[in-house]
Amino acid sequence: MSAERFDVVVVGSGIVGLGAALAAADRGCSVLVIDRASEISGASIRNFGHLCFTPQSGIARDYALTARELWLRLAREAGFWIDGAGTLVAARHDDELQLLRELAEQREPRTSADLVEVEILDAHEIESLAALPAGSTVGGARLPLDLQVNPREAAQAIRDHLASRGVEFRMRTAAGRIESGRVETSRGSVDAGLVVVAVNHDIDQLFPDLAERHGVVRCGLDMLRVTADLGRAVAGPLLTGWSLIRYSAFTGTAASEAVRRRLVDARPDLAALDLNQMYTQLPDGSLIVGDSHWKGPTISPFQPEGAATVFLTEFERLFGCRPDVVERWQGVYATGPQEFLIDEVSPGVLVTVVTTGIGMTTGLGLAEHVVGGHLDAAAIHLTESRAS
Repeated sequence: MSAERFDVVVVGSGIVGLGAALAAADRGCSVLVIDRASEISGASIRNFGHLCFTPQSGIARDYALTARELWLRLAREAGFWIDGAGTLVAARHDDELQLLRELAEQREPRTSADLVEVEILDAHEIESLAALPAGSTVGGARLPLDLQVNPREAAQAIRDHLASRGVEFRMRTAAGRIESGRVETSRGSVDAGLVVVAVNHDIDQLFPDLAERHGVVRCGLDMLRVTADLGRAVAGPLLTGWSLIRYSAFTGTAASEAVRRRLVDARPDLAALDLNQMYTQLPDGSLIVGDSHWKGPTISPFQPEGAATVFLTEFERLFGCRPDVVERWQGVYATGPQEFLIDEVSPGVLVTVVTTGIGMTTGLGLAEHVVGGHLDAAAIHLTESRAS
């Protein structure tokens, strides 16, 4: 029997895979998405839902700004909740505020049409917006371009929207051998004009040599969802000084190293967790809290209670009240020396992996640039060949 054929076959239904399917569908391609899981259940739902565009730099910033437009578009078309209040950053030390001021100068609007990316806030303003106790900060900032979604709803809504446009999804379907023009699956062979491999950390199983060559391993993280009586809502995702030593636009400032040294010297226990102390509030009022980071070829399924204890203690120190835990979970994503692993491993087989914790922020843009760019180039080549 001859194999089925699609213009594009996407392996993986996380946010990058969904972005690849969107890029292909937008160009009129027939699309099949396969995933070994029964539903979307990986890193694309186990995150803060924080779409942090301004904290990115380089190619990640290009992908992020493209992703921003796609997120806004998909929220309209697929009908999921998206919040445009922007990110809040609480500065509890002068060096953190200096870092934010430096970034504000770097991102100052150059024309009247440019949006303000960094708004410096005084202590009263940030404490009011972030529901923090009076006197707990020296100031802060708001990053108006950033967005927030509920990750447990957004990915599924995008999948349903793509299905309504004719994209076919086959869940509980594992990919085996992948080669130019064909994917062997647990439900039979499928032929494809283009294969997009978007399996995040599972790249070490499908293409182990590629993962090893690029130094890609797994990163496990611990997260909580809590409730707390803050007295008022938090007006957007909230970052702290620990976030300022993570994202590339922050770490690219001259003030970043001073912030890092002070934090690590003062709290080596938090540094050992590779802490990103941040918070996002969902529409029901609960807050996502986290997160720690553990790296290696295999991530232990056993979560140390010490990490959760730190999250709760630091929450109380920041907000002035003790939260109640609603849920705990572990996330896993690919991590490596670079932010992205993009490789055409054989003609017509594209590997697209976000190898750091910015998949929700950049994934849709990566897919549009890489997958959409490949399809556009192929269409141009076909038109030129026919003309000649």
